[in-house]
Amino acid sequence: MGFSVKKPADVQGSAAPAIIIGLFVAFGGVLFGYDTGTIGGILAMPYWRNLFSTGYVNPVDNELDVTSTQKSEIVSILSAGTFFGALLSAPVADFLGRRWGMIFNTGVFTLGVILQTVATAIPLFVAGRFFAGLGVGLLSATIPLYQSETAPKWIRGAIVGCYQWAITIGLLLAAIVLNATKNRQDTGSYRIPVAVQFAFSIILVVGMLILPETPRYLIKKGNQQKAAKALSRLRGMPVDHPALVEELAEIQANHEYEMAIGSASYLACFKPPIRKRQLTGIALQGLQQLTGVNFIFYYGTSYFSNSGIDNPFIVSMITSVVNVVSTIPGLYLVEAWGRRSLLMFGAIGMSVCQLIVASVGTALPDSTVANKCLIAFVCIYIFFFACSWGPCAWVVTGESFPLKARAKGLSMTTASNWLLNFAIAYATPYMTIQVDAGPGNANMGSKVFFVWGGFCVICTFFVYFCIYETKGLSLEQVDELYAKIPHAWQSKGFVPTVNFQDVQEVGGKDSRRHTLAELETAAVRRKSTAGGYGEESFTEKV
Repeated sequence: MGFSVKKPADVQGSAAPAIIIGLFVAFGGVLFGYDTGTIGGILAMPYWRNLFSTGYVNPVDNELDVTSTQKSEIVSILSAGTFFGALLSAPVADFLGRRWGMIFNTGVFTLGVILQTVATAIPLFVAGRFFAGLGVGLLSATIPLYQSETAPKWIRGAIVGCYQWAITIGLLLAAIVLNATKNRQDTGSYRIPVAVQFAFSIILVVGMLILPETPRYLIKKGNQQKAAKALSRLRGMPVDHPALVEELAEIQANHEYEMAIGSASYLACFKPPIRKRQLTGIALQGLQQLTGVNFIFYYGTSYFSNSGIDNPFIVSMITSVVNVVSTIPGLYLVEAWGRRSLLMFGAIGMSVCQLIVASVGTALPDSTVANKCLIAFVCIYIFFFACSWGPCAWVVTGESFPLKARAKGLSMTTASNWLLNFAIAYATPYMTIQVDAGPGNANMGSKVFFVWGGFCVICTFFVYFCIYETKGLSLEQVDELYAKIPHAWQSKGFVPTVNFQDVQEVGGKDSRRHTLAELETAAVRRKSTAGGYGEESFTEKV
């Protein structure tokens, strides 16, 4: 079954409000992408290198520069901040709510931008990078959470995928601004690119003041009346519309069922029945980073320059354009092909491109032909990533968890993304591109693509054995999928049959003692009898 942007005939109300809201919230990805994209160009700016140098002279051009250790610290500290921000996102989102949580998170990010803008030395600049990273980490877990809890199921994947598209737009905007300011011989060379982020923060905060809280969060907090009003805004229907009443009742019943079978602590996320989803999400987000995409966007300018390529800033702009454009088909394919097929397609394509770049770069170093091949296949690699693993990793993790553990589960999967992001950002200068080489530098050059390509091969096996197909399912039906289907490769074609309102009626507090299949059987049997079960115990019913 294919995918159409047209609302299915059996869906009542208007999908436009939820789609518009989901797309606006995705704008927060611009903060993530832009902040990620600026640092590589700033590190290559002559004025910034001279101003922030602590006395080190680069032997290539005999100009003042920062050392490899300082570069690693400056780049990777953002990822360290995002790691802690992602972990903190769950208590913030559960305490303040999804909407006010994003407003608070944007404020933390803005503090980081202020510190970077006023900095003229490394310590304050690093502090600004950390707080900006903390804000980005908080947002990176909360945005997919908000989108997943508000979007209609038939287009949820595309809406959540727009978060990744916004990240790519941020990367492109960073490349454009950096190219415009790179030759300035004053603090505007780096302050202008950094300060542009104030505008992004203002837009996001103003929008979030207007948008509704998610109905699922309000149900979680026991505010059924507010949840009905929020869902009414999202679906374009009055609060007493039968379809809206039914959807809200199913969300409520599913939450009650989930709470009846266990707590929502961090420890519970690593126990059945959530453990499989938690470990899958952590591995998925970690592997997204190990495909090597942020090697291109963190250090692409320096890498292309050291590879003998003229105009590395222009090449970085080209890769950013490819990244933006290639994400668009991914927003269609995530619903048309489904999650598993799209991730498999991307993993195979990325592994082929990475291994070609590594082979050609190793066999023909400093060759004009090799450089052209490198640029071409790096762009093709970015296409495969941007249309598959870029958006789809956020989609899968955003829709995998039950309501009681969704914020906590997402915070830990996102934290794994940032942990690997930090490791790659810190280690890459020592692996590939440093000129102040010491005994700890591997000087791998293009051979580093063998590493990324190897992980892309691992990604193909991971998708087959671990990723469940959740296309077209509501968040409540995803719970049923994981409860009934033991193996990921059996998940395609799954048809949900459970009505959580019926299950909760027959199960009640005894739900913990029985499987979902047993509860469903009891519910069906109850409906099939004329007078129900009277006062008969649930155990006797099953």
